[in-house]
Amino acid sequence: MTEEVQPIPAKERSFGELVSDLTEQVKRLVHDEVRLAVLELKEKRTRFGMGAGLFGAAGLIALYGAAAVIAAAIMALALVLPGWAAALVVAGVLFLIAAIAATVGRSQLKRATPPVPEEAIEGVRKDVEVVRQEVHS
Repeated sequence: MTEEVQPIPAKERSFGELVSDLTEQVKRLVHDEVRLAVLELKEKRTRFGMGAGLFGAAGLIALYGAAAVIAAAIMALALVLPGWAAALVVAGVLFLIAAIAATVGRSQLKRATPPVPEEAIEGVRKDVEVVRQEVHS
């Protein structure tokens, strides 16, 4: 048989006990907010990396598209119709892929910035406001 320990009502507790409890709760609150900030920054770092990688890939694919257009111009000058026509089709496909990668990369970069833990900062602001209201009442 275990007895449940009932918390002592605040009116019956000493000032020292209340201050000790407040200190412990503030410590736990700060620790949780720091942990939230770290998690939020990790998520933003991942999004930034993916966005930058896709944006870089878009540049590389666009470079290949430009090379294909150059190859098509060379082939057109040489009057080899099937070759230059095929090169233009390939260039068009490469530019389309580059446009898609650039769009996705840009949206990832927008979601990753600013690299500040906004949710954690807002949580701390709310916590401070609650503590201020409780102290003044």
